[in-house]
Amino acid sequence: MKTLRSFRCIAFVLLSLSVVRADDFPGLKVIMTADDYARAGLDRLTSEQIGVIDSALIRHFRANVSVAAERKAAEQVVVATTAAVTSERKRSGLARFGLPSLNSDWKNEPILKARATGWVGGNSFALDNGQVWEGLETITVELVGREVEIQPRPAGAYALNVEGKNTTLRVRRLK
Repeated sequence: MKTLRSFRCIAFVLLSLSVVRADDFPGLKVIMTADDYARAGLDRLTSEQIGVIDSALIRHFRANVSVAAERKAAEQVVVATTAAVTSERKRSGLARFGLPSLNSDWKNEPILKARATGWVGGNSFALDNGQVWEGLETITVELVGREVEIQPRPAGAYALNVEGKNTTLRVRRLK
């Protein structure tokens, strides 16, 4: 009975010392005090028998450490997956497909005021802040050198107002 209790105590000590690698296991004789070693009756065993017990403890330690690591990894995967699913459910149906949300508060977005520096392509123009915008409809007004306002609109759209012109054109940002 005392021997069984000593072995359980040894196994507990080995499992609680997860910092120590199994390859670095010094053996029962080093871990136990001389008194405990004698009380457990281990002093009557041959070195080969002690080696068998040591290797059994090492195998048990390795198995429990790997199982604990697998459980911890599985728990982390579950936590990450749950967080991702929760955040995905909070997004609107349109946002899940990369479309702008219709219920966004577009009225609180700031109006962009800049100077048009030149044409970039057929219907695209550059601003002095480096942004490039494209008209969704043909831009018939000369923009180069003029102050422009780009105002947010519902559903992620934008409208272009040109200084001195009573025209509003739909635009989208390219860069």
